[in-house]
Amino acid sequence: MIGLLQRVSCARVEVAEETVGVIAHGLLVMVGVERGDTETQADRLLERLLGYRVFPDADGKMNLSLSDTGGGVLLVPQFTLAADTRKGMRASFTPAAAPEEGEHLFRHLLTRARLVHGNVASGRYGADMQVSLTNDGPVTFWLRVPPVGSEA
Repeated sequence: MIGLLQRVSCARVEVAEETVGVIAHGLLVMVGVERGDTETQADRLLERLLGYRVFPDADGKMNLSLSDTGGGVLLVPQFTLAADTRKGMRASFTPAAAPEEGEHLFRHLLTRARLVHGNVASGRYGADMQVSLTNDGPVTFWLRVPPVGSEA
């Protein structure tokens, strides 16, 4: 499972001109689900997202996590993160989970995030979304919890 996280001062997701998710200061996380991912990968990704130190402490060093700051998290499903782009001029989506499995694992991640963090918003799985953000820094990290049996 892949999480592309961006530290933001604000972020929002719209579907058909309706705002479906919005946060102020926190993390916007694009989430990609790979073939072979399970709830175990989703739980580990959530642990990393909430604990990853991307916010500045009093000395300006990135030593604080989302759990430390209490900021918001906006989870946005993004199928294209699981693409294989190593060959040619068109991405292959063979590494991506099937839509039903991807939706199940995204919903699991979202439910768990709401249970343990509280300040959580989300995009809509399978929808054509417009995502707006103000990247703070900019700070962007790519986190991956590989499926069981795959290469790290």
